[in-house]
Amino acid sequence: MYILAATSPTHSVPAEVYHDGWAEKGAIVDPHKVEDIELHLRYQGCEAGPLFWAHYSFLGLDPTNLSDKYCPGYFDEMRNLTLINRAYCIRNPKQWKGFGSDCWGLTASYSVNGYAAHAPNELADHGVISPTAALSSIVYTPEYSLEVMRYLYNMGDKVLGPYGFYDAFSETEDWYPKRYLAIDQGPIVVMIENYRTGLLWKLFMSHPDVQTGLKKLGFK
Repeated sequence: MYILAATSPTHSVPAEVYHDGWAEKGAIVDPHKVEDIELHLRYQGCEAGPLFWAHYSFLGLDPTNLSDKYCPGYFDEMRNLTLINRAYCIRNPKQWKGFGSDCWGLTASYSVNGYAAHAPNELADHGVISPTAALSSIVYTPEYSLEVMRYLYNMGDKVLGPYGFYDAFSETEDWYPKRYLAIDQGPIVVMIENYRTGLLWKLFMSHPDVQTGLKKLGFK
């Protein structure tokens, strides 16, 4: 949105709007420095949040070889965020049923108690797996994401319906709601296609306004 706002021909925002937002934020994610260090997984003072952080901004914006003064490589940072999420689920400190190397993925989704922003820390982990988390990360961790896809497929109609995998489930609670959430289904479709052909990335990045916005905000 910053990129599109910066390139508007009539009501563009100055680059400072983007840079001011980063002034006291911005941290590079290194999974080797955060996993198993403390109760709350943190990277340079910031909590590792729901995995949608690695998805929504990059459905059209291609993070491959993308950098700015805050991050030397957005693809690597998003991949590391995904690996942190997976590593936490494998460690499974709360001993949830089903969590493991082929069943991981914490992000905002339906939950056993309404809607929740599931994340890899013990306060935000409610034992709920959201298929969109691992599947939409297929561009960053294809082998690991495909392992989850196969696991979910083998679970059958508990988690799979006519429009793909349902939004969330908990094996511990024997909770398998047959419900979809469009904001979670959409990234799965888009990221699978970006993994297969890069189509959405190519279309978005090829637009001259996008290139103008990237340049104005200092991206390389």
